[in-house]
Amino acid sequence: MKKIGFPLSRFTFSFLFSLLLFIQTNAQINPFQYTIEKRAVGTNGAVSTAHPIASQVGIEILKKGGNAFDASIATQLALAVVYPGAGNLGGGGFLVAHTEKGKSIAIDYREMAPGKASRNMYLDKDGNPQMNLSQHGHLASGVPGTIAGLFASLPYAKLPFKELIQPAIDLAAKGFSITAAEASSLNGNKAAFEKYNTKPTAFVKHENWKAGDTLVQTELAATLTRIREEGMKGFYEGETARLLVEEMQRGGGMISLDDLKNYKAVVRNAVVFDYKGYTVIGMPMPSSGGLLMEQMMKMIEDKEIGKMGFHSKEAVQLMTEVERRAYADRSEFMGDQDFVKVPIKTLSSAAYLKERMKDFVPGQATPSESVSPGKVNPESEETTHLSVADQYGNVVSVTTTLNGGYGSKTVVGGAGFLMNNEMDDFSVKPGVANMYGAVGKEANAIQAGKRMLSSMTPTVVLKNKQPYLVVGTPGGTTIPTSVFQTLVNILEFGQSPLDAVNNPKFHHQWLPDQLMVEKEFPTAVKEDLEKMGYKVVNRGQIGRTEVIQLNWKGKKLINIEAIADKRGDDHASAY
Repeated sequence: MKKIGFPLSRFTFSFLFSLLLFIQTNAQINPFQYTIEKRAVGTNGAVSTAHPIASQVGIEILKKGGNAFDASIATQLALAVVYPGAGNLGGGGFLVAHTEKGKSIAIDYREMAPGKASRNMYLDKDGNPQMNLSQHGHLASGVPGTIAGLFASLPYAKLPFKELIQPAIDLAAKGFSITAAEASSLNGNKAAFEKYNTKPTAFVKHENWKAGDTLVQTELAATLTRIREEGMKGFYEGETARLLVEEMQRGGGMISLDDLKNYKAVVRNAVVFDYKGYTVIGMPMPSSGGLLMEQMMKMIEDKEIGKMGFHSKEAVQLMTEVERRAYADRSEFMGDQDFVKVPIKTLSSAAYLKERMKDFVPGQATPSESVSPGKVNPESEETTHLSVADQYGNVVSVTTTLNGGYGSKTVVGGAGFLMNNEMDDFSVKPGVANMYGAVGKEANAIQAGKRMLSSMTPTVVLKNKQPYLVVGTPGGTTIPTSVFQTLVNILEFGQSPLDAVNNPKFHHQWLPDQLMVEKEFPTAVKEDLEKMGYKVVNRGQIGRTEVIQLNWKGKKLINIEAIADKRGDDHASAY
């Protein structure tokens, strides 16, 4: 009998491959029915992110035999689908990690100014800043770095990239149920999506979104599939690059095909310093986070803050004054070290920091005007962080951003992903406030190919040379102070990771000269601080911190505890 055969088309093969990977990878993930957990304990691995589906994706990758790097890649890609306000393909971020072999890693995939960008690009003919152009729409976007960053971390992973990206493809193509918070966010940004887009987007529909609705992103699924098949070229070259540049041209943006093709993630030397026997590992410039952490931790190191007590007026005042001095230095000296000279050795030296604290007076506020001249230039609070740990001793801390919520509000037509509005993190004009009321300086002026200053602070802490804490948060300029307080809560005040994350936080960034506190902050302590001369201002939530703590007995890992912040839909998973 003659057999009748039908050749598999490329489409059929791709479909079958996708189906096989979906069955293998997503067996335990139901994107239409899920719950949110704030604490999880396991012995093999843990993931804490801004969204429960993304955390589940990371855990499933660990269960398949992947390590923390595999899980971080898959989780970031999943967040680009299920958390579009900050998770992204069209933004950038920073990765800090420590490997099972004892190597500290820092990968910079911050967005950068396009080749046509110039110092005065947002000024009109009279020299007046047009802030709407740096904050909304096509001209606000820097060259995205996220995909380059994922591939820069891939050599440390174990599984094929095609397996790591497949969950995101399926979530985009088949959809997922949105939370109440996501529905509210999409509804609140509907007018902006309609204003700043040249083609229809998946984020806009006629009626309002509601909790439980399914968000399907077909164009994004196609973009992710091109990346799966073609690697980095599937984003920075070919069809996706063409769609991105055409979108820029339709809306008056600057990003070119050459900008995309020439973008590179940069492996940098991590910031590493000792604090009372612990080793703290952070991100270097153009993130200010690592250096700020080093300055703040070293300025309290000889003050015996642990004996003062958590949320005592003495401890809060000391930390406030430390934050004030560090942020004054941030505005004056910090920027992209590939373009400006940042005096890192001086700013982190014991002699310099001792001098900085000479005018500290316990019980008395130090006016910011007497600390140092200058202003602060923060970024948006619409960022996202993920922390991952595996059973082998690899830990990964990643913070990524689009800058503002949903970035520039511009979706690349035909490609389905949002672009950042990161150009506003530069100093549009020295002395002029950005969208967050912050004023920048020369070190952070716009220049083609330059990376804008950031506050992102992905952090790893070692204890006895073994991974102990993985920490990070969104929150703009509140990021370093939130991480600082979380570490002090654990290392000095002996708090559990759960309490360290969820206890009320406070923030001082030098200018404006005010101490911002969350509404749950103790009233009696606020009153004590006001008597010292502080202007205390109530504000909304500060950050959404993700913490993982690893507990060892000798060289054996006993357990891993993951904590997700109570302030959002954040979810902790472990097994």
